[in-house]
Amino acid sequence: REYEREWANKPLAQYEDNAERDASKRAIERWGDPMAGRLALDKAKAKSNRPKYRGPPAPPNRFDIPPGHKWDGVDRSNGYEKQFFLAQADARSKAELAHKWAVEDM
Repeated sequence: REYEREWANKPLAQYEDNAERDASKRAIERWGDPMAGRLALDKAKAKSNRPKYRGPPAPPNRFDIPPGHKWDGVDRSNGYEKQFFLAQADARSKAELAHKWAVEDM
């Protein structure tokens, strides 16, 4: 009954970009699927039992690479990453200011 009520509330037309249908189709495991083994390996890699860094938050970097578990929390860089993020923020704020100035009198 619950299943029937659920389908009764859905629209009659089903389109290709239906996320719910897509998720249900992907959840089914099929015999002979060549990617099934690869997906299992990817899931196993994601649930790695490797040690993670636990300490004060690391400074951001361009590639979002987390620090290693043996990192002592000291930033020994030459300051390039900090300048990189400052330049990005400056460019964003200048672009926003230019946009606001351009549409000011609309």
